[in-house]
Amino acid sequence: MRTQKNEFAYAGCVVFRRRAARYRAQTMSALPLRRPPATAEEHPSTPLAAPELLAQLSARFAATAADHDRSGAFPRENFDALQAHGLIGLVAPAAYGGGGATLLTARHVIAAVARGEPATALILTMTYLQHHALTRGDSRWPAHLRERVTRDAVERGALINALRVEPALGSPARGGLPGTVARRDAEGWKIDGHKLYTTGIEGLSWLAVWARTDEAVPRTGVFLVPRHAPGVRVIASWDHLGLRASGSHEVVFENVAIDADHAVDLRAPADWAPDAGSQTDIDAHATQQAWMTVLLGSLYDAVATAARDWLAGFLNQRAPGSLGAPLASLPRVQEHVGEIEALLRTNRVLLDDATAAVDGGHAQPAADSGLLKYTVTGNAVRVVELALQLSGNHGLTRHNPLERHYRDVLCSRIHTPQNDAILVAAGKRALLASGAAA
Repeated sequence: MRTQKNEFAYAGCVVFRRRAARYRAQTMSALPLRRPPATAEEHPSTPLAAPELLAQLSARFAATAADHDRSGAFPRENFDALQAHGLIGLVAPAAYGGGGATLLTARHVIAAVARGEPATALILTMTYLQHHALTRGDSRWPAHLRERVTRDAVERGALINALRVEPALGSPARGGLPGTVARRDAEGWKIDGHKLYTTGIEGLSWLAVWARTDEAVPRTGVFLVPRHAPGVRVIASWDHLGLRASGSHEVVFENVAIDADHAVDLRAPADWAPDAGSQTDIDAHATQQAWMTVLLGSLYDAVATAARDWLAGFLNQRAPGSLGAPLASLPRVQEHVGEIEALLRTNRVLLDDATAAVDGGHAQPAADSGLLKYTVTGNAVRVVELALQLSGNHGLTRHNPLERHYRDVLCSRIHTPQNDAILVAAGKRALLASGAAA
């Protein structure tokens, strides 16, 4: 990996004082993964996120992936392992004890985890995205809350995710005011609302809730809510085709009380538009979008790579009696596997390019990040489709992992931005540019 060794240095854990007894009770982690002292066996003398460690974690997670897929159970033991190696706080701000990792490093971790168990990788991706946003110098979050969330991740393996989608609103990326409402009172804020697809909720410690105020002219933004605050209720409704262990259930907020400073980023609704605000705001949005599309693209590319790996083994071992040789010897099979290699190479080149741009301080525009997602996830889906085509019934049986890879890779299409929005934005931009040049 192209990264400096000191990038992976892990800051020692420190004790962070709780401000009040009520606050302490609310912020109890749903996943108290205290990092134990490492032994020589479980924490070898290699940098965090070293290739050898990541390969070990991939194999370990893959061994239980089918069980998690069948049960839909939260992969708690996977996060125990990630925390034991300091990988949950890897991206969090270095100033507060986090790893402060680059996108290149985060991408390698997510890809390795996803090759083993992609639901774990999705939950970790959401935490990494929230942690990366805290590293930005223009973050509007109060400094003490940025520090609290970071140290909770480093010391306890606390996970965080944004809760945005609602039954009536759908995705906020499509516009509209959220139905979740925050009311100001003498002690802070009271929140009521209903959220869908809250990835990882069974293991989250912090919820970044998208809501509006009840003011005459409402503001919208992010409210930081402890997962176990009174009034937070989970409806266990997640029973999907793929990424079944992500636990993306519904959450209901009923008069949930938070401190006043937990309204961490409130703005006028129009100020949340990607092209609103200063150039710094626009650049920050582009960088965050690039992180999201690269990490999600790496996740689903890794699922496709796992499918390719299984297929290669199958084709080399399967030797029908009528052929008298492995399927891998057939030119038609070789041609289709070559197509798979072309698709995966295209993904690798695109992800490498976007990653280098971000880490070099020149993130591509948000519209280009959308096209990256469209291409990489489309290629990933096609890879697994080709693998199914070549393997026939063997690929569809639950005794083999390929059908699970297919169900998981299909989930790539539903992440924001969706394909229609990506293509409309790209087409509009091209037509406007052509019209201006005419």
